[in-house]
Amino acid sequence: MQTKTASVAAVSASVGLNIHKGKTKVLKFKAENNNPITLDGETLEDVESFTYLGCIIDEQGGSNADVKARIGKARVAFLQLKNIWNSKQLSTNIKVRIFNTNVMAVLLFGAENWRTTTTTIKKVQVFINSCLRKILNIHWPDTISNSLLWERTNQLPAEEEIRKRQWKWIGHTLRKSSNCITRQTLTWNPEGKRKRGRSKNTLRRILEADMKRMNRNWKELERIVQDRVGWRMLVSGLCSFTRSNRRK
Repeated sequence: MQTKTASVAAVSASVGLNIHKGKTKVLKFKAENNNPITLDGETLEDVESFTYLGCIIDEQGGSNADVKARIGKARVAFLQLKNIWNSKQLSTNIKVRIFNTNVMAVLLFGAENWRTTTTTIKKVQVFINSCLRKILNIHWPDTISNSLLWERTNQLPAEEEIRKRQWKWIGHTLRKSSNCITRQTLTWNPEGKRKRGRSKNTLRRILEADMKRMNRNWKELERIVQDRVGWRMLVSGLCSFTRSNRRK
């Protein structure tokens, strides 16, 4: 880590860029070496989490903190549009379109990289359902089933929407050149041993489980992704499979 930091600083300096030591933070994930990282003799601050491009990354390596923050920001966005949801002049269709562009966009920002656990999906879905019921002016003791709620508002279940976004992002990534770091991370296998105990479910494992359901491997996906129509059909088929399994 120290060598890489010095290398980045040297390359940056060669093109006239300097790394701001006060703004540079260090986050270590499952690292055995706890030696401080220095830059030009100055020790960089170790942090437990930081925000990068609007997404929270923490030392736990999960998505819980980011999902919690996303729900909070989406709730603020929803409350700011209270007059629209209560409007008698706007149709439900218009309200739902505004909800998708102003609330769902905030909620699912960065969802392409989420580790979608059952708990995560439930939290996101509960928030979405709550918002949709308010848009339809359905309040206790009146009730409505989730399937009918999604049908009336033309919404996909949260799990399906997130999976669709993830595989759409995978498609963009697989079309990049083979020397692109983003693409390499999809199939990169780091050396070393993990700690004892049950391994956590990661985005990589989630994607590979989906690939197993599709009876595909990375090589086949790299070929299919060049045909955008075929790729959309593949992703649509995966989402349909998820939907049918949910109904069983």
